[in-house]
Amino acid sequence: QVLLVESGGGLVQAGGSLRLSCVASRSIFNPLAMAWYRQAPGKERELVARSTTGGVTDYSDSVKGRFTVSRENDQNTVYLQMNSLKPEDTAVYYCHALLYDGIQYWGQGTQVTVSS
Repeated sequence: QVLLVESGGGLVQAGGSLRLSCVASRSIFNPLAMAWYRQAPGKERELVARSTTGGVTDYSDSVKGRFTVSRENDQNTVYLQMNSLKPEDTAVYYCHALLYDGIQYWGQGTQVTVSS
């Protein structure tokens, strides 16, 4: 079993920045991809940003140019640097990991609230 532990959420004013971190509990953990999703009240969970082991990253159109996903593979950690935050970025952000055999893991979520 792998646990994903997120941190870094909080309350920030519009235009501000936050950095989310997600650490996997198992040192031999070797995911194909790690990603950040978010879910706002009354909305479906959506992909925000993803980073594959091959170094490929992709982003939702709503965060391109503002958010950056990065990984430290030897520490099983993925980050999400969020700049120029907007009130519509308010959501619970979840860390996600996809293993080579198709098994998926989710973190417990961290709340990000952007005030106008």
